[in-house]
Amino acid sequence: MTLNVGVVGVGNIGSIHASVYDGHPQTRLAAVCDIDRAKADLAAEKYGATAFYSVEQMLASGIQLDACSVATKGEENGSEHFAPTMALLAAGVPVLGEKPISNQIGEATQMVELARQKQIPYGVNLNHRFTPAAKLARDWIDEGRLGALHMINMRMWINNPVESSPWFHLRALHPHSFDVMRYFCGDVTRVAAFMMKGEGRSIWSNTQIILQFENGVIGNLTGSYDAGPSYGLERCEVVGSKGRFVLEDACEHLTFSPRDSIAAETYHYLGGMREFSETFASRIGAWIDQLSAEVPYDQVDGSGQDALEAQLIIEAAIESWESGRIVELSELRDKAAVQ
Repeated sequence: MTLNVGVVGVGNIGSIHASVYDGHPQTRLAAVCDIDRAKADLAAEKYGATAFYSVEQMLASGIQLDACSVATKGEENGSEHFAPTMALLAAGVPVLGEKPISNQIGEATQMVELARQKQIPYGVNLNHRFTPAAKLARDWIDEGRLGALHMINMRMWINNPVESSPWFHLRALHPHSFDVMRYFCGDVTRVAAFMMKGEGRSIWSNTQIILQFENGVIGNLTGSYDAGPSYGLERCEVVGSKGRFVLEDACEHLTFSPRDSIAAETYHYLGGMREFSETFASRIGAWIDQLSAEVPYDQVDGSGQDALEAQLIIEAAIESWESGRIVELSELRDKAAVQ
């Protein structure tokens, strides 16, 4: 069955979504939507889709939509996701949103709750977990190859000189970091954060964040918008009672080291995935597969709930730095529930 899909927001990232849908054998890109008419018209011409200039116009047209990506942007790359996502979910259309789910926890909570109430699939482009290397590493954990998990060390950094809100670096980049950490180690309960502004910067462009997980695992994140192109994108190390793995740059290199031996297994470019840019097709492909298989709304991989959990960790880190204390995530969940 071919799925008719749409893309709301056809800027840089939205154009990647459109390209993946256009090239996928199970989808037809039926609609593109952007408040910038020139962008919508250009994308429509390129992909043979119908152009719309608002979500309301698109839904009122009666066009069949089996799913829709929301790749809008806004402040901290997340302030423009709420309205189109809520409108699509209210109309019964499954949504794959961009990260962050929202830069406001109250809005993120409402989107997740509406999807739950209407039992509609809602995913977010948490693409770093959708790689063959990450899947193999997760399999090792599930099989007990690492033994009891002890700790996780995560690093994610890029060179982004943009000066935006004080929390731009945290809210825009680290939904990925914390989703990867949760993917391997589960839910987080406590957060403590330290931050600094890079040379000549007005935003908190560097951070060290310490986490405690529900299962007792401890971990830390090193994050920066002041990294150089030769530094690499990310590195994730998970250590257990029987061994550890190191996953580098999302998909490129994976090494397992047993605790009781100097031997090691190293894999490069598993599944033929060679670079980060390929993770978009991998993640969107998984979304398409799950929709085609009619996976229940509460079994979506990389769900809106997953994205909300990552955002809660970010907000806890911000509160920790501002207050100088360890923050319990339960406090923020309680606040979000009443917003």
